[in-house]
Amino acid sequence: MVSGLIVVAVGLVLCFGGIVSINLALLASGFGGAYLLAEAFGATDWDAIWVAVASAVIVWLVAMYVFHLAPFVIGAVTGAVIGAKLWAALGNRQTNVLLSVVLVLAVAAAAAMLADRFGRRVILWTTALGGASVAMTGVAVVWPEQMGALDHPEQGWQQTVMFLVWICVAGTGWYVQRRFFGRRLQVAAAGTHPVGRGEGGDLTRPA
Repeated sequence: MVSGLIVVAVGLVLCFGGIVSINLALLASGFGGAYLLAEAFGATDWDAIWVAVASAVIVWLVAMYVFHLAPFVIGAVTGAVIGAKLWAALGNRQTNVLLSVVLVLAVAAAAAMLADRFGRRVILWTTALGGASVAMTGVAVVWPEQMGALDHPEQGWQQTVMFLVWICVAGTGWYVQRRFFGRRLQVAAAGTHPVGRGEGGDLTRPA
């Protein structure tokens, strides 16, 4: 249960505060993406947690070394999480696994390029959607019998419910970020560069 609560907490942080700090977004998205990948390969809960922690640190270090790639990395990781959740909502165990890989890679690539091009406006969306996905997976880990469909829906109605919950949580996260951290978006629109070392590690730097 503790491991699931950790995943829920990370997902909610990413969903409701992804644009607050580039460091926060990198660590949370790296953690969430690695956890979902480790879980998909059958790792136990705590093994997946430790893999996710190590991966988050590695993602952060790589992005800090080449800082201008940070939005690209955030977009790629959160895009992969979004692609995986889309597949969970729309696919099933009988469909071609290769199609799931193509979908995940396509969404990750699209999100990475858009985040690199448009900065926080895209990161706002991808962190909300990706964070909601990670949080839902954590809820399914905490209550597998009652909430397992939020991670691995088996029937059509479960897929519909999972998709609706995902959109509602992500939409709430988008609204909260927009409402409380919208000034960062306004600063970017006013002419500051969407990537770089701003005060407090945010996503701004004067052009």
